[in-house]
Amino acid sequence: MHRRTARALSVVAGLLAAATTLVPVAQAAPVPLPTPWTDQVSPSNALPEYPRPQLVRSEWLNLNGTWGFTGAPNLNSPPIGGPLSENVLVPYPIESMLSGIKRHEDNMFYRRTFTVPSTWDGRRVKLNFGAVTWETRVWVNGTSIGSHTGGFDAFSFDITPALKAGENEIVVGVASPVDGSRYPVGKQRKSPSGIFYTAASGIWQTVWLEPVRTEHITRLDTTPDVPGGALDLVVQGTPGQQATAEVLSGGQVVGTATGAVGSHLRIPVPNARLWSPDDPFLYDLRVRLPGGDVVTGYFGMRSLGKAMVGGVMRPLLNGKFVFQLGTLDQGYWPDGIYTAPTDEALRFDLERQKALGFNMVRKHIKVEPARWFYHADKLGLMVWQDMPSLDSIDEVPNGRANFESELRRMIEQHKGITSIVQWVPFNEGWGEYDAGRIVDLVRSIDDTRLINHNSGSNCCVSDPDPGNGDVIDDHAYQVSTGTRQPDARRIAVLGEYGGLGRRVTGHEWEPGKGFAYGALYPDETSLTNRYVEITKQVGRFVHGRGLSASVYTEPYDVENEVNGFYTYDRRVLKMTEARVREINQKVLAIAKGTEVGRGELLSLRVTTAGYTDRYLRHQDDFVRTDVLGEGSADLGKKDATFWARQGLADASCLSFESRNYPGHFLRHASSRIRKDANDGSASFAGDATFCAREGAGGTALESFNQRGAFIRHYAATVYLARSGGPNPWDTPSGFAADTTWAASVPLWRSGADLPLDQARSFKVTTPGFTDRFLRHRDGLARTDVVNAGSAALLKADATFVVRRGLADPSCYSLEARNYPGNFLRHADFRVRLGGNDNTDLFRKDATFCAQPGAGGVRLASVNELGTNMRHYAEEVYVATSGGGHPFDNPVSYDQDVTWAVSGAWAP
Repeated sequence: MHRRTARALSVVAGLLAAATTLVPVAQAAPVPLPTPWTDQVSPSNALPEYPRPQLVRSEWLNLNGTWGFTGAPNLNSPPIGGPLSENVLVPYPIESMLSGIKRHEDNMFYRRTFTVPSTWDGRRVKLNFGAVTWETRVWVNGTSIGSHTGGFDAFSFDITPALKAGENEIVVGVASPVDGSRYPVGKQRKSPSGIFYTAASGIWQTVWLEPVRTEHITRLDTTPDVPGGALDLVVQGTPGQQATAEVLSGGQVVGTATGAVGSHLRIPVPNARLWSPDDPFLYDLRVRLPGGDVVTGYFGMRSLGKAMVGGVMRPLLNGKFVFQLGTLDQGYWPDGIYTAPTDEALRFDLERQKALGFNMVRKHIKVEPARWFYHADKLGLMVWQDMPSLDSIDEVPNGRANFESELRRMIEQHKGITSIVQWVPFNEGWGEYDAGRIVDLVRSIDDTRLINHNSGSNCCVSDPDPGNGDVIDDHAYQVSTGTRQPDARRIAVLGEYGGLGRRVTGHEWEPGKGFAYGALYPDETSLTNRYVEITKQVGRFVHGRGLSASVYTEPYDVENEVNGFYTYDRRVLKMTEARVREINQKVLAIAKGTEVGRGELLSLRVTTAGYTDRYLRHQDDFVRTDVLGEGSADLGKKDATFWARQGLADASCLSFESRNYPGHFLRHASSRIRKDANDGSASFAGDATFCAREGAGGTALESFNQRGAFIRHYAATVYLARSGGPNPWDTPSGFAADTTWAASVPLWRSGADLPLDQARSFKVTTPGFTDRFLRHRDGLARTDVVNAGSAALLKADATFVVRRGLADPSCYSLEARNYPGNFLRHADFRVRLGGNDNTDLFRKDATFCAQPGAGGVRLASVNELGTNMRHYAEEVYVATSGGGHPFDNPVSYDQDVTWAVSGAWAP
């Protein structure tokens, strides 16, 4: 038996023995996949931390630990006054290993006893639940105290009237049918499979008692007002009371206000230090009522919104566009299911995501305990909060009423969470209905955050877009060639992508059954390579398609879904941390404007309002801006396309080489920006080097050798300008916008030219195989030896007519010389010959962008990211160097993907 398994079993055994008056469970199951924290859990230390950091009282009694347990046919006959047949460890869901039950029950009862501390005499006693799935009924000393429905919100009961001296009894009845679509369940299922997981029934968050005054505080609703230098606070609690609130920093009071409970208090926060992912500073909050109730909490000063930035609708944090780079965090654990085994484990997930370079988490179809949000606030991770979905498409009795009730409570209870920046009521249309009305409902509860009406509204069972949300959200797992762009009112985000998989032996939920949202990768290197490649595309879309956020699926495996950076047990990081962090930081730098896609083709778009259809281009050796787009002439698009090269004078900066004039670079001379041939001199290198700086929604390009001067468009001409300088183009008016450029997807995607509408043959360049040519045979692409003595059929099969790309006119498609209307295309990575069916997929599969190769031309797939047409063992594939397939072998990759374009064997 695995040592950790044995230790975890001893935890369960200790749990069963903890209450000697109860009958122990005989069938404690082995731990299938223990986490590093599994063996730290015992009945005496089950989540001992104070559970509600946003509203803290100094006195409390934790009721986590061993409770009696029994399944039941219904909740009509509570087992008052006697021991139950089993023990359960609260607060772990009954299906979890840590609970000790490890099975589902539709109906169940919990029982335990407690003694009220004598120091609480004279005060009310509240019984608090972090969350229970789904219907809860409570009896204290045989008296019915109350009931609650909802699986994701906190609730409380005043149990004072039912208390007695000495030992008291609590019985909690819970109904959790899970299936049936009556209430929000998210991804819980009684019979989990695929992307749906084990149910989490019963008590799954901390239960505790606390003493309160008759007049007491129940919630603190905090809304920072950054422009006003104040905190807007609503103290919820006993009506008719006057609350005094203090804001503290480092233990020192910086602002105070007094006002009625339920009213808006304005507390000054002078010279506020703003919360952000880079500086997640939190202020402390202390609130008193005259009767003696005192609570503490915290908040961050930050502002949220949206605005046109650089001609693109963007989300704002503290008045600036910050790209939201996140993960799809589902909040599942192999030992505790919905409940992290320890608070350290709960924090670990967020710490590791921050360490990998992310600044946001999408909490997917689950609502976490209050301490999870506290850790997100402390660590500086923005949060998109999903509403757990109904398991239905059609209406079921009370299903929608339950959904809206729980949606309202979720928002009301979390309005004061600093890190939450977006509400997401629906996902991929699951249970979606009346989306426009639901957006209005959410906005009526909280109008301070963006509302994403349906993440993945391009997908699955989504209803038509109502148009009144703040977000256009696509799910595109391999990213490929495009996402929807923002409009005049809504930002554009990539709500899910990636899903790259790798099984790790010894760390699987059900060995051999792991799946991913695409290919499985065999090792750390190939998986990391693919992550880097698809995330590069995210970076290209920031300015190329106005993308403002991305969400990678996912931070850790979940049951048989092996898409995680980490295995489900959190023991193995499946990718290379430094490389993941590097590409993530690069995406954030591109969004900020301090980096562009080095080594890639790009175009520089004007960001000044009213001129965002103009691009920087060269013409007759001078540089200007012109209106360019899909319908523009080839020459204009080529003139507006540049290679972003390492700076000629400073490797940390940039030089821009003309795409259609190799060796010619943008440089400044006599204040004009020109295109000139590199003469190799130091002065030319200095004039042709520019350093990327943060602009007003894009990149400002500062001269390397004239610091403080930037590339600026002015009256369609492009100059090196200095704000406030002596020349007309130095005018400060519009300077920030005019010197900001969006480094976008190139207007001309091919970096090498092929002869249009002419027949050509493509020769292998790999040493030892240079007598072989690309050809088709029996519908598949391969290479064969072709020479003057070859058969006419072979020569014809090895001849292709170069056409404009079926999916992109700046790329190419290869039409068979002897089968007109048939083109080379890829399918399942194999290159083959197929008839053009005029579908979008075929057009993309049959389009390749020509790029400079190792002594020839590469043919890069337009829609299988990072792949090039490669010969491998006579067959031809679209392959990536270091990918997950045999034909992705990095050995001789550069030569194998390079083709020499030669005269046609069959003209």
